[in-house]
Amino acid sequence: MIALSLAEIAEIVGGQPYDIPDPSVRVTGPVVRDSREVVPGSLFVAFVGARVDGHDYAADVVAAGAAAVLASRPVGVPAIVVDDVPRALGALARAVVQRLGATLVALTGSAGKTSTKDLIAQVLRRKAPTVWTPGSLNNEIGLPLTALSATDETRFLVLEMGARGIGHIRYLTELTPPRVGVVLNVGTAHIGEFGGREQIARAKGELVETLPPADAGGVAVLNADDPLVRAMSARTQARVVLFGESDEADVRAENVRLMPGGQPAFRLRTPSGCSDVTLRLYGEHHVSNALAAAAVAHELGMSVDEIATALSEAGTLSRWRMEVTERPDGVTIVNDAYNANPESMRAALRALAAMGTAAQAAGGRTWAVLGPMAELGGEALPEHDAVGRLAVRLNVSKLVAVGGREASWLQLGAYNEGSWGEESVHVSDAQAAVDLLRRELRPGDVVLVKASRSAGLERIAEALLADTGSTEGQVAGR
Repeated sequence: MIALSLAEIAEIVGGQPYDIPDPSVRVTGPVVRDSREVVPGSLFVAFVGARVDGHDYAADVVAAGAAAVLASRPVGVPAIVVDDVPRALGALARAVVQRLGATLVALTGSAGKTSTKDLIAQVLRRKAPTVWTPGSLNNEIGLPLTALSATDETRFLVLEMGARGIGHIRYLTELTPPRVGVVLNVGTAHIGEFGGREQIARAKGELVETLPPADAGGVAVLNADDPLVRAMSARTQARVVLFGESDEADVRAENVRLMPGGQPAFRLRTPSGCSDVTLRLYGEHHVSNALAAAAVAHELGMSVDEIATALSEAGTLSRWRMEVTERPDGVTIVNDAYNANPESMRAALRALAAMGTAAQAAGGRTWAVLGPMAELGGEALPEHDAVGRLAVRLNVSKLVAVGGREASWLQLGAYNEGSWGEESVHVSDAQAAVDLLRRELRPGDVVLVKASRSAGLERIAEALLADTGSTEGQVAGR
C-alpha cells in the first residue's frame, strides 16, 4: 500500500483511534485479513466470521509488527475502530486508488473472469508494473484488499468483479473506478439467484455504465460474439471496442484451430496489424479470453507483436483451472475443479475431447469426472442433463458423475444419449470416484475433474496425483 499515517487512515475511514500512542506512525506494509500474512508495517483488518473472529488475533499481529488493527471494537492494542469494517476497508481502498497514478482495468462476466484477468495481467506487466486480483477474490472484501496492495510504482491495476445480485458491480466500481471495463459474456452462472439471463446482463452491464465518457478516456471492451454483451454498447458513454471472431470485431481471431495437445492457435488481428498466437492454455474457449486481453493491451499502447508474444508465453496463475499434469505412468490429470457452470462445463468437455484425440489414437481413454453445478435454480435439471448428453456426443470414453441428485441428472443425460448404457456411471462421493479411477485408469488416459466449488472435487485430482508422486501444476509436455 502507499504509505499513510494512522491519523490519515482514521480520517479516511471515519474511525476512532484507540491505544495509539503515536498517530504519525505510518502503515508501510500490506493491508491483510489473515494474521499469518502480517509483516512489519501492516494494517490488519479484523473481520468477524462464522467460526473465526479476527479481533482475537489483535495482540498477536501487533506483536508480529502490524502498525495497527482496523476493528469494530477496542482490542487493547493500537486500533482504528469503525462501525462497519467492510465499508471502512472499501473507503480506504477508494482513497488510495484516487492517489495512485495507475490505470484501472475491471472485468466481469459469467465465465472466464479469472483466466482472462490472469491473461490481461501477464500481458500488461510486460509494459509496466501491474497488480491484479489473486485467484477469484472479486467481492467487496477481496477487491479492496487487491487495490490496497498497489504501490506508488504500480501503473496498471487489473480487478476482477463478481456479482450475486443487482447493484453489486456498481458498488465495486464506486470503490475502484475503472477507466477500462471488460464484459466477457452473459451465461447461466448464478441464474437461480438472478432469475434469468436478462437480469444477469443488467447486473454485468453496471460495469460499463460507470465508465468515464470517451472524451475522458473511458473504454468499454465488449464481446462482439455475445448479443447480450454487445447490446451493452448502448449503456455506456465510453468508447466501445469489440473483440471476438465476428468480422465486425475490432480485435478478432482468424484461422482458429486446436493443436494436437488441445492448445488453441489463431491469427490475432488488431487495428494496428496482425500476429500469430499459440496459447499454452487448454481449450478453444481461451481464444475469447485471449482476445479480451489483447483488446485491453492494444488500447493501453502495446504493439500487436508484443501482445502476441505475451499471450503465447502466458500460463495459468490461479489454481484448479485447467491445470494439466501428466503422471509418471502416462495418465494425464486435468484439474478444473475450482468452479463450474453450464458454459464452463461445455468448454472443459470440448477441451477434454480435443486433448483426447491423440490419447485415443494411442489406446488411451478420456474420463469426465463431473460434479454438481450450483445456483441454477429451476434450470438445474435440464442443464445437468444437457452436460451429460454432451459428454457422450463428444465421444468422452466415460462420464463419472459424483454426488447427489444433480450428479444423477448428469449421469441420466449421458445414459439416455448413449448407445449401450456403459458410457457413464454415478458414484456417491469423491472417495468412491477415486476408488473407481484407481481400479480403471491405464497409461495414456486423460481425466478431467470439474464441478462447482462447493463439491470439493479437487480432492479427486489431488488423490490421483499423489498416487504416483506427481506435482500438481506440472503441465504435460513442458
